[in-house]
Amino acid sequence: MTEESVRAIAFYLPQFHPIPENDAWWGKGFTEWTNVTKARPLFRRHYQPHLPADLGFYDLRLPETREAQAELAREHGISGFCYYHYWFHGRRLLERPFQEVLESGTPKFPFCLCWANEPWTRRWLGEGQDVLIPQTYSREDDEAHSEYLSSVFCDERYIKVDNRPVFLLYRPDRHPDPIRFTTFLKNATRQATGHEPYLVALDAGHPDEDDRKLGFDTTLHFEPQLGMLPGAVDDRPSIGRIARNLKLGVLSSRIKLYEYIKARRRMTPCLRDFPQIPCVLVGWDNSPRRGEFGSICVGADPTSFGRELRRSLADWKKSSVRQDNLIFINAWNEWAEGNHLEPDQNWGRGYLKELKSALEDFKHDA
Repeated sequence: MTEESVRAIAFYLPQFHPIPENDAWWGKGFTEWTNVTKARPLFRRHYQPHLPADLGFYDLRLPETREAQAELAREHGISGFCYYHYWFHGRRLLERPFQEVLESGTPKFPFCLCWANEPWTRRWLGEGQDVLIPQTYSREDDEAHSEYLSSVFCDERYIKVDNRPVFLLYRPDRHPDPIRFTTFLKNATRQATGHEPYLVALDAGHPDEDDRKLGFDTTLHFEPQLGMLPGAVDDRPSIGRIARNLKLGVLSSRIKLYEYIKARRRMTPCLRDFPQIPCVLVGWDNSPRRGEFGSICVGADPTSFGRELRRSLADWKKSSVRQDNLIFINAWNEWAEGNHLEPDQNWGRGYLKELKSALEDFKHDA
């Protein structure tokens, strides 16, 4: 295997700049930092709030910020960012940072897109039925969306597998006709680039499914899979939750506590007989958004992350159905979910150093 035998791609959240919609929904000047800075510890030794170190409380409208992020990522072995792409029947949201990356040609750092095709709701607060922007689909929109995406794929920085631009769909099960969408996207991409796209289905809502039947090339096992953890999607108090929390030294019937390594292994499937891309979760603590109803992985630290990344790389190496050289890290900057590689005031560059070390060890052992 060569130095490029594995490429680590980090999911990238663009919600670190104000937009009119968030001003209206959450209050003037809202960004992801709003939730981050209001967080407080909920139990003894609970690490909150997570406060940024090297990059500070940045604004993604600034090209200097985007350049600094890319340099930090490149320095620690990350091969590219996967930007979340919000498209609502032709309407884009939080698009400015990526659009400026596209139009300016900087930073010179690889990227791909993941369409987060869910309705925009108040789910952060446990109010998933309060829909702010619905996600609707049509033949005409699939065609228009495919034309837009195929133009993005022409950028020389766009991440490819065998000259095929990599595109991810977060919830293929939510699209009423995913084959129609993938067919349109393949046709538009062939015309624009001369190659078909490399289509990746995330299994966020349907684990253990082979999505090749929907026109995808492979499936990414997304983390976290909270539905695979006991009680994680149910806010009602329970005896089981109290018992689980007490084992971790916390008396609460509301907070959902899980040990990071045990939770990851519960969420990680056995090797399947269809192509799959691994994803490694940095950590998880969405209490900045959900307060005492949050789900928290205790024991998440750089050492534990490094151990789990090495385990996933070892599984990736021995997989008999591997067809690409990708592994995804969730996430680069999900600060309000305690899920970030970016340096903070507690761990510094600890996560990035573990990432770099694991990738270098894998390269040398290959």
